[in-house]
Amino acid sequence: MSYMPFGLIYLFSNFFYFFIYYVFPYRKKVVLANLAMSFPDMHKKERAKIAKEFYRYLTYLLAESIKNLTISEDSLRKRMTVRNPEIMDCLYEEGRDVLLLSSHYHNWEMLITAQNLVFKHQAIGIGMPMSNKFWDKKINERRERFGMKVVNANNYKEVLAEQSEEPTATLILGDQSPGKDENCYWVDFLNQKTAFYFGAEILANQTGASVVYAVIHLVKRGNYEIELREITSNPSTATYGDITASYISFLEEDIHKKPSAWLWSHKRWKKQIPENLFKMQSEHEARFLKRFGKR
Repeated sequence: MSYMPFGLIYLFSNFFYFFIYYVFPYRKKVVLANLAMSFPDMHKKERAKIAKEFYRYLTYLLAESIKNLTISEDSLRKRMTVRNPEIMDCLYEEGRDVLLLSSHYHNWEMLITAQNLVFKHQAIGIGMPMSNKFWDKKINERRERFGMKVVNANNYKEVLAEQSEEPTATLILGDQSPGKDENCYWVDFLNQKTAFYFGAEILANQTGASVVYAVIHLVKRGNYEIELREITSNPSTATYGDITASYISFLEEDIHKKPSAWLWSHKRWKKQIPENLFKMQSEHEARFLKRFGKR
């Protein structure tokens, strides 16, 4: 199916949209609940409109992700461009490694595949392995075919160490549901208390890498543009939570601009708010400050 033209795959996606929206709604309760909690002041009809647009986006995302498995380099270069490449170019010329923070907003799979083509840095992607080892191997082979190096969250340090001679850009999708409560960074996000991974902030302080936020904008169907915003070029001068809070602020701003382009079917708020949250956050901050010698 991936070898079919874009137009034909989109045609199949139209049937799929009808199926998952009208016939057997895919996680519709999750989508509507997430939207209701995130936009409580919005009229119910407006949230329903966003939900419908989200399902259309989701089917296009599936179609493009299928095509992305076999898309040519020339086609990918045309379909994924960078609005302000000078930010990454300058960091590359300075020999600086970069942590590229992005999210499940518009077509992140196309970003993963194209990253090594659109930036001069050696592309590295950190992620959790899929439960199915066969598909984990196959999908990552496709993601890596233009130079991206996909690494497991458990062995990324070894891979980064091997790339010491060439500046790297490590892609992290920071809007996934995190693990242990005591290692999370809790913040008000989309009208509710939300736990975020703190790993990117720790990695930035460990490596001294510059941190850049990357958002994907839709130009037209199947064509995207990456916009970059530098968060910090010197993590050592940032205080506790600065990097993570900046990322969250940028992400929330973009979601408000086009809410249907975010992955609302993801169970983002399944983690319960700890009763001792304030104490837990204070201890988390103290450990961070002690580890990196900050005040």
